[in-house]
Amino acid sequence: MKIHKVGLRFAGASSLVLLASSFANAADPSTAKKDMMMPGMDHSSMDMSGMDMSDMDHSGMDMSDMDMSDMDHSKMDMSGMDMSNMDHSKMNMSGMDHSGMDMSGMDHGSMDMSGMQGGKAPADARSPDYSNGVPYGQYGKPMMMGDMPLWGVSVDDLGYQFDDDQINYEVGAWYGLDERRLSLRSEGSIQTEGDKEIDSLTSLSYWKPLSIFWNGEAGVAYDTQNGKPAIMAGIVGTMSYFIETDARAYLYSDGQVRLDLGAEYEWRLSQHLVVIPEVGLTAFSKEDSDNHITKGFNEMEAEVRLTYETFSRQLAPYVGVSYETALGSARGQRRKENESVDSSSLTAGVKFWF
Repeated sequence: MKIHKVGLRFAGASSLVLLASSFANAADPSTAKKDMMMPGMDHSSMDMSGMDMSDMDHSGMDMSDMDMSDMDHSKMDMSGMDMSNMDHSKMNMSGMDHSGMDMSGMDHGSMDMSGMQGGKAPADARSPDYSNGVPYGQYGKPMMMGDMPLWGVSVDDLGYQFDDDQINYEVGAWYGLDERRLSLRSEGSIQTEGDKEIDSLTSLSYWKPLSIFWNGEAGVAYDTQNGKPAIMAGIVGTMSYFIETDARAYLYSDGQVRLDLGAEYEWRLSQHLVVIPEVGLTAFSKEDSDNHITKGFNEMEAEVRLTYETFSRQLAPYVGVSYETALGSARGQRRKENESVDSSSLTAGVKFWF
């Protein structure tokens, strides 16, 4: 009987010790937090749509040691939750997987993000030309290529006719844009023997495209052969089979009208060798005996040149044959004045552009 009483006292003392230990653990928050592990919990069927957490203060909650990596939030319905007043500033959810959370029903209309980085820039944030005060440098303000005025010079013919002892030339220059230009053009011949007479026809005109393949010209001209100014109008372009064509009309101060027609074709034999046949016609509206002019077509000029374009294609020396003949009543007039009706000559020269 004595032994039985001692065992009862020992059992009662042990129970008191265990009970006190349980209360001590419950009173220690750190111990309770460490024991609060939810890796095996399944939240997929939890319905939190009716929960109101607007007055809950989460600022003091430290969830840094909580392991939520195994929690499944893919089926959590949070569409009815009101979290507008919740403070999540100190919540640590770095280990949570939110990839499957559906928040399509959440209302973000009352969210205030005015304090976040971004928003409307101040009025003086950038300069009007977006240069931010950086100068354009030595080349000036950039512009589109189509708005930039350009210029060019082309010498289509600068050659010597051996039989006629004269130098023929045809020079053109222009300045302007693709849709409008100012053009200067001069063509003629210079006698190298005798009185070294110069016959030239020079024009200054306004150039403008009329269509894809045709351009128009209008301006003034001066003819040294008769010493009279004229008003000029013409059309220049490319016909079928890439035949370059030009037609120009000149109205002189005395009422005379001159018409020049020309055609040229480039037949490329290789990358550098090019054969260029060319033909031209001249006609007048009335007779002018002082300048050896008859009414109608007066003469035709033809030339074939073999050019060799250098590597830059801007310089091309040539050799060729030229032929000139009088037409219509001009043939009889030249015979009366003991002038040749037909003439031909070897030519050599150069053509270039820059």
